[in-house]
Amino acid sequence: MKEKTFENKVKKFLKEENCWYVKYWGGAPFTKAGIPDILTCVNGYFVAIELKSEKGKPSELQKWTKEEIRKSNGISVILYPTDFEIFKIFITSLKSVELPKFPDTQTMFDREEYK
Repeated sequence: MKEKTFENKVKKFLKEENCWYVKYWGGAPFTKAGIPDILTCVNGYFVAIELKSEKGKPSELQKWTKEEIRKSNGISVILYPTDFEIFKIFITSLKSVELPKFPDTQTMFDREEYK
């Protein structure tokens, strides 16, 4: 399976699961190299997904970025098509985790004119 085809499957799944995500396009002169292909938020968890075709290999920069995200307590995976089914189970499991409730501190940054 080509990486683009796989990417579309992953994005479709995330959309069906009501996960916010963004596809990051690296390699352009104005973007940062090594950023994972898809950045998503699943039930409050930051998940970074580097997509690979079955024969693809992550670069040293991609591996370094994965570890840096993990050091920050984010979730970072290098995802191959053969691992898609277990990935789907993992994402649906994240959705069922009961997170502690915090006061809504995010809204203190919302200006009145934008509410």
